[in-house]
Amino acid sequence: MLLKMKKLMMTLTAVLAAALTTQAQVRPQVLGDRHAMIRVEQGKKYVLLPVQESEDIAAISVVNDKNDMQQRLNVKLSIDRVDYFVPYELKGARLLDIEFHGDRRQKGAVGEFVCWREMKFSDTFDTANREHFRPVYHHTPLYGWMNDPNGMFYKDGVWHLYYQWNPYGSQWENMHWGHSTSKDLVHWQAQPMALEPDWLGSIFSGSCVTKDDEVVAFYTSAGHHQMQSMAVSTDGGLTFKKYAGNPVLTTSDIADFRDPKVFWNEDIKAWNLILAAGQEMRIYSSRDLKEWRYESAFGKEYGNHGGVWECPDLFKIGDKWVLLCNINPGGPYGGSATQYFVGQFDGRKFTCESMPKVTKWMDYGKDHYATVSFYNAPKGRRTVLAWMSNWQYANQVPTKQFRSANSIPRDLGLFRHGEETYVSVLPSEEMMAVRGEKVKKPTEACEIVVDTKTNTEIVLSNTKGEQVTMKYDGQQQRFSMERVKSGDVSFSEAFPCVTEAPTLGVVKQLRIFVDRCSIEVFDAEGKMAMTNLVFPSEPYNMLKVKGGKATIYEIKM
Repeated sequence: MLLKMKKLMMTLTAVLAAALTTQAQVRPQVLGDRHAMIRVEQGKKYVLLPVQESEDIAAISVVNDKNDMQQRLNVKLSIDRVDYFVPYELKGARLLDIEFHGDRRQKGAVGEFVCWREMKFSDTFDTANREHFRPVYHHTPLYGWMNDPNGMFYKDGVWHLYYQWNPYGSQWENMHWGHSTSKDLVHWQAQPMALEPDWLGSIFSGSCVTKDDEVVAFYTSAGHHQMQSMAVSTDGGLTFKKYAGNPVLTTSDIADFRDPKVFWNEDIKAWNLILAAGQEMRIYSSRDLKEWRYESAFGKEYGNHGGVWECPDLFKIGDKWVLLCNINPGGPYGGSATQYFVGQFDGRKFTCESMPKVTKWMDYGKDHYATVSFYNAPKGRRTVLAWMSNWQYANQVPTKQFRSANSIPRDLGLFRHGEETYVSVLPSEEMMAVRGEKVKKPTEACEIVVDTKTNTEIVLSNTKGEQVTMKYDGQQQRFSMERVKSGDVSFSEAFPCVTEAPTLGVVKQLRIFVDRCSIEVFDAEGKMAMTNLVFPSEPYNMLKVKGGKATIYEIKM
């Protein structure tokens, strides 16, 4: 009995000690009705910051032992409840100087805020999945907000994906470059932060190229003005050193000047850079990646101009060139989307082969944006990823630990229909490698292959009465998806909708990829793609097909 009591006391002591190391209440120095300061507990790796998403931003200045401000971040610190925690790695910090915004008269005294009771110093941060809607086989950040894919390249058998990341909340703010790697485009490994803001500004979207043994990143420094900067990695893209001569490209005539995509152009034996400038794309050339010469602009009167042009890409497929142009708003069903142009490029000027008013969309769903391609993909492939959300509601979707996923990888090609050349979109070959056994009913992560007839209706549903209805009309050559009753649609009036796409010919087979919060549909020949988010309270486990035959495969991970 004494031995058992001794073991019990030792266990309780260990538990208490662990609790004290991570749950000791922070004691703020209140300096005013909007201002407080806390001293950092030395020897700990992180401070775990409690977030309340409905609150205003608190500006946190991190001060080191030399009284220098080493970083500034914006966090929605908790006032009366905690939605989740985010970690800040202390790295020599001594003080956190915190200024609250908003009307404090409605919030009470600063010293009584919940954040002081819940804020913790810790050596660890738990990233175990706590989300019902976290995808099974799509890339997501471990925590925090993610939007545009950035800097993607392939080297030595590894696919590198950087992305716009807020590590201090699950809504847009504090733009960094997060980083993940994969050997198969499906299983992703989170890597340490790649680029963080500096005094030139936040780190907006950009690209990477490989040159000799270096990886060179180009990104937008978004401060008082948007400028293009450069950083170099000598360890394969894991860590970067920013170029001392930044910025490398500036302008004075427009505010929206961002998202540089750089590539080696073998036709002219030089580097090209294309970036977004308001509602056009500007093209530059360089011999050394440092000095850039303006060549031309493209976009006036071409395609859709319902919003700001962003995240361009320019690449060759066969004997033609494709210019990707992401736009927000202005998408076919509201919000953000990806349009493209096909033509020729001589290293200086892009010439579109279509009439100016022709608009071509890469995906007709609501949730496919910021599409860009991997640099140096193997076997001459043009492989792309997109951000799987929409700016109309991306900050409000019903997840908290993280927000947003990437689409499955897709390979692009070209095909003709009528008098026009279009970009074909197919699931990358890596998706076949994760196709598992045939199953009788849909699961939370599966691929459904439907052999279609002239008119086919596909209904995915669950026992809660939630459903998604897809229809193919062969006579009209149209495909549609309705998600009005798909599950939780309450967070935005823009979410419940029906999206519709031209099929540009007869569809013989559809490939439908279902994950916990998304449905991606492809014509098996690549002539049509549609991506939509869904948030069912339980997985869709019933399938009805009228006018067609379905085969269901599990996705094995």
